[in-house]
Amino acid sequence: MRIDLHTHSTASDGTDTPAELVRNAAAAGLDVVALTDHDTVGGYAQATAALAGTDLTLVTGAELSCRTGGTSMHMLAYLFDPAEPQLYAARELVRDGRVPRAHGMIDKLQALGVPVTWEMVARIAGDGSVGRPHIATAMVELGVVPTVSDAFTEEWLANDGRAYVGKQEFDPFDAVRLVKAAGGVTVFAHPGAHKRGETVPDEVIAGLAAAGLDGLEIDHVDHDEPTRTRLRGLARELGLLPTGSSDYHGTRKSVPLGECVTDPEVYAQLAARATGAQPISAV
Repeated sequence: MRIDLHTHSTASDGTDTPAELVRNAAAAGLDVVALTDHDTVGGYAQATAALAGTDLTLVTGAELSCRTGGTSMHMLAYLFDPAEPQLYAARELVRDGRVPRAHGMIDKLQALGVPVTWEMVARIAGDGSVGRPHIATAMVELGVVPTVSDAFTEEWLANDGRAYVGKQEFDPFDAVRLVKAAGGVTVFAHPGAHKRGETVPDEVIAGLAAAGLDGLEIDHVDHDEPTRTRLRGLARELGLLPTGSSDYHGTRKSVPLGECVTDPEVYAQLAARATGAQPISAV
């Protein structure tokens, strides 16, 4: 089995619609794909409908924006009940903060001489949950940077960059608690991605494990081999499940579906722990 547990659609900052993502995952030879858009479950219905005629299994999820001790981190949440009131309210609070944050970054960019506008960013985001990749795409269109990745530097949009604006985020311990209460499971996304900025220290990961964190995303394109080896050892020490995934964003990033995958036994353990929802297969 080929299992990719971290992908994004146009419901957040990917370029594939949820239906296109499902079709592309099937064409890429995946058996299981997780839809984990940022702080939203808006792509679930379209992705589920697109399963018809495929042999693909869909894992519903979200990538929750978190911050601890001043450090940004992302929490992958899987198979939770999307209607559970407390988690729903917390997700809405985080999602609603994305628009004023985007306006703030646009204002900073304009002050730096970049003629980006809200209208450009809103067009690029479409119905998706607006975020930095949409602003970065506008900067590419304007010729300010050659690629989306080049916008995520201290000069521009990286954490604490010149045009960076903070946002409403989950406390990761609250995220673990809320997802568990909604019947879901949690995996710390790309915990060793140093090029994205400051990373969370191991003692915080140990605390999250004690609080109920289920896994660590280890096989990820932003982790080199020494980092993967270190994280695999940490996962064993803390009793966390080691996952792998592409963090696919369509054409916004160059990483293909299935670039990194999760072991079937690990996937089975994650799915078995969930009570809020179950993986979905075509009828």
